[in-house]
Amino acid sequence: MGMSDRAGFEHWHALSAAEVLVRLQGNAASGLSSAQVARLTARHGPNVLPEAPRRALWRTFLRQFGSPLIYILFAAAVLAVALGHHGDAGVILAVVVVNALIGSFQEGRAERSMAALRRLSSLHVRVLRDGHEQVVEARELVPGDLVLLAAGDAVTADARLLEAAQLQAAEAALTGESVPVAKSPAEVPEANGLADRHDMVYSGTHITSGRARALVVATGVHTEVGRIAGLTERAEEPKTPLERRLEGFGRALVAAALGMFVLVVLLGLWRALPLPQVLMVAISQMVSMVPEGLPVAMTIALAVGMQRMASRGAIIRRLSAVETLGSTTVICSDKTGTLTRNEMTAVELWLPASGAGRSVAVGGIGYAPEGTFTEGALVMPPGDAGLAALLEAAALCNDAELVPPARPGDAWALIGDPTEGALLVLAAKAGSPLAALREAAPREAELPFDSDSKLMATRHRMASGACRVMIKGAPEAVLRLSSPAEAEAVQGARAAAEAMAARALRVLALGTVDDDALDPAAGFEVLAGRVRLLGLVGQIDPPREEVKAAVAECRRAGIRPIMVTGDHKLTGLAIARELGIARADGDGPGRAVDGLELERMGEAELREALPEIAVFARVQPAQKLRIVQALQAGGEVVAMTGDGVNDAPALARADVGVAMGITGTEVAKSAAKIVITDDNFATIVGAVEQGRVVYGNLKKVILYLFATSMAEVLVLLLALLGGLPLPLAAVQILWINIVTEGTVTVNLVMDPPDGDEMRQRPVPRDDRLLGWPLLQRVLLMTPMIAAVTFGWFAWRLSQGLPEELVRTETFTVLAMCQWFNVLNCQSATASAIGPRLVRNRWLAAGLALSVALQAAVLYVPAMNTLFHTVPLPVGSLLPLLALASLVLWAEEARKLTARHVRRRSAR
Repeated sequence: MGMSDRAGFEHWHALSAAEVLVRLQGNAASGLSSAQVARLTARHGPNVLPEAPRRALWRTFLRQFGSPLIYILFAAAVLAVALGHHGDAGVILAVVVVNALIGSFQEGRAERSMAALRRLSSLHVRVLRDGHEQVVEARELVPGDLVLLAAGDAVTADARLLEAAQLQAAEAALTGESVPVAKSPAEVPEANGLADRHDMVYSGTHITSGRARALVVATGVHTEVGRIAGLTERAEEPKTPLERRLEGFGRALVAAALGMFVLVVLLGLWRALPLPQVLMVAISQMVSMVPEGLPVAMTIALAVGMQRMASRGAIIRRLSAVETLGSTTVICSDKTGTLTRNEMTAVELWLPASGAGRSVAVGGIGYAPEGTFTEGALVMPPGDAGLAALLEAAALCNDAELVPPARPGDAWALIGDPTEGALLVLAAKAGSPLAALREAAPREAELPFDSDSKLMATRHRMASGACRVMIKGAPEAVLRLSSPAEAEAVQGARAAAEAMAARALRVLALGTVDDDALDPAAGFEVLAGRVRLLGLVGQIDPPREEVKAAVAECRRAGIRPIMVTGDHKLTGLAIARELGIARADGDGPGRAVDGLELERMGEAELREALPEIAVFARVQPAQKLRIVQALQAGGEVVAMTGDGVNDAPALARADVGVAMGITGTEVAKSAAKIVITDDNFATIVGAVEQGRVVYGNLKKVILYLFATSMAEVLVLLLALLGGLPLPLAAVQILWINIVTEGTVTVNLVMDPPDGDEMRQRPVPRDDRLLGWPLLQRVLLMTPMIAAVTFGWFAWRLSQGLPEELVRTETFTVLAMCQWFNVLNCQSATASAIGPRLVRNRWLAAGLALSVALQAAVLYVPAMNTLFHTVPLPVGSLLPLLALASLVLWAEEARKLTARHVRRRSAR
């Protein structure tokens, strides 16, 4: 069978690994070549499942006609035709079409933004190609690719195992099996069902433990998942709580608009106004109360927020995370790589010896294998037996690789875990030839690192022919397995480990067993009581420079940072104090609790102790879930970071699960709502700020739409009650609501941060969209706009001027009031005058467009006819503008008072 017909073959599980390699023309040593990959990609296409086809542009356009607002406008157009007002009907229909075009453009823009963000958060996989390990997007896999799998990896194509060590895969998504399934490379009978094909791994599953090499046999629609039609359709993401609240708010306003329609009709009949005219104005007024711009504004606000977060290294995977970020009250963060730089350097060793043991300082920084070992004031000789044994174990029980500089001046690089890399550099500093050492003592078996046991062990065939087991891990885990004859060394090691941890060093213990005791099937317990301690390695991982400022910013913003680490309690506490997470002065949480203490705590005791705890140390991944639940039970909105496969439950349960983009497993990323690309705590804090910006900008839009709509209603009611003619024609009301407001509403959500978002308290989860602070501003804005507009209308009528001229002036004053009011809505306290005028270039452009369109309505003859306007003398516009600006000055006075009150309260 050649490569061209491999997709039709279904029994890869029944073939030996060697047969699979032959059939797929694969290479177990070097993988596919670049030329082979290119040919196979052209033949098989990308490794993706079929997505729901993108909605056609014409369908998107037609969707815009499905809202109650549009039905109201159509009714108004029909009524206009029936009354013989064909010009008004044409204007209304033109408004409907323009509104649909704008909606289609904005919806398409949001869809493109979301598609771009999905590409940023796509899965990646390690492969062997051209003899080198590479990381590629999962969509680039082809049949015949050699993939490298480890705990936490998502399986992204069907593959036949070639090698496996302690491999287990979670296949519940495919087979329904609730527990992970053990895997091995040995072929199985052809009749075996999917759940019993233990030599295969399948797309849609993930690796829970161990590591493996596997050959891709099927991609895309040819995988088992691809054959399940139900999984090939992309499910729509459910509406977020904010979307549901906005819908409820919109429905309430529609109900109020219907009530207003009835009221206007009744008042018009009471005034004995012509019924057709009253109906047209009532319908137009009802349109003014419906927040037609709100759904589009919300979509754009979320899309813009996601784009801004992505530009700062936070990829949003769940839309609900954007709004929840603004409400976050607690951030539970890993230490290594998130609060610290994850650039481990071994700086201190402890070797067992009679008495307190031997303390050895290690020189050198980074991954360059350069540095000396000094004991006291003396440089240690390379042949020191204790040191040599420790370094041998550090090099052999290790999966990392050191990469020498490619060119002069380049730095040494690392492939693998930084902690293991530091051990490898440590061995190389003593002059150990790493490649020769590994070749002379090949690995025969292994127990991969496990986050529950905090141990890793390997078995090697030494040059003498004897077998030796090397083991490394957390000091307490290794010491627990030590031989009873090591009692004195164990006691000294415990004291040394605590002393190192208190100096913020990350401590590892290494040991050995001088026989072939390691049985991968039996686990670590087979080593209990048999391990000979070789020593301790103290590594330093310096805090990130920017994190201390980010922690301080969290505190100012009412957010409590908590460190959740697998390190020793003293190490975590020392780093936490340096960063300001833990307070030694009693002014805030300062307590550290380790996993054993946490296990002994009851739920009530834990909830009572939580306000005092700054550090959770030596926690098992399962305990992270308990911490999240306890915090949530106390009313906290929790963001939790994680990178391992066992972190997935806690990430899924947290209000905002944050996965690490560099060190995070694919399973963790899939469970999280956010992936941060630089593994940096400061990036999380930046995302929280952007979440607050998004919510704040939506509140600005709600304030603007509500205040201006209520002002229009108030102007109309005052005219009806005062026995005056109608101040605005129906088409003029539609122009104000669709064009004047429409050109600035969406642009208002593009506002950059005000700068004080992180000096405010978190947004309450039950925060009202139109709460008392906004209503207070509405109660100033609405009467002011109405007073300016209606006052001018009544005064000019009293002068005996033609109604058409007065109505045109009133129409223009109201439009100008809208322009000034959108500037008011940009901030609750900051003045709109000055640099703020131009810092949102989208809003500035929208205002310029609105002014140009208003000029067209006033001075283009055809527009005069359609909108019942007359050209105004250019000289008269300045007084109108000055009058409308009173809306701005009234709000400026309120803001000045608010700033003064804030300054006084801050003293």
